[in-house]
Amino acid sequence: MSEDNIRAVIEALLFASAQPLTLEKIKEVLGNFQTPQIRKLLEELGEDYEKSNRGIRIAQVAGGFQLITSPALATFLKKLYKGRRVERLSKQALETLAIIAYKQPAVKLEIGSIRNVNIDGVVKSLIDKDLIRIAGRKKSPGRPFLFGTTRKFLEYFGLKSLEELPRIENFQAALATKEPPDAKNTTQTN
Repeated sequence: MSEDNIRAVIEALLFASAQPLTLEKIKEVLGNFQTPQIRKLLEELGEDYEKSNRGIRIAQVAGGFQLITSPALATFLKKLYKGRRVERLSKQALETLAIIAYKQPAVKLEIGSIRNVNIDGVVKSLIDKDLIRIAGRKKSPGRPFLFGTTRKFLEYFGLKSLEELPRIENFQAALATKEPPDAKNTTQTN
């Protein structure tokens, strides 16, 4: 199969998949291609979309690759989906999710003491939405459940990994100056 045909296959796989596809999954489907070859083809395909100013892009999300719409076209997409009901997370759910994301694995008692409220309903809702999961049990009296985020959490927030979460120190500095932190300047660099 020619390289152009393989790129077409990769494009079709990304289009057909509801979730981000890992390099391993693409390799499994393609058979005799190596991971570096697949990564190179994905990068070239993504560059082609950018150079030709197409309406779609390839994004690396939650450890995989996914077709997304170009951020520059967001205003048109908002008009298209204007009447569609969007389910948003409540302030309580976002606060609980943030605590779990930064402190994971965390137990309900820790989360509840930080928020100073009962979080049973919020935790159940976040589990039902598959944004958090039971990550084990703490080795302490009562063996409480430990909670952590899921791959769907990364997808929901468009993160490659948890390392892309804004650093807490940047939030504290922003609160001192009363300016919102710039998400682009808050990721860790290794």
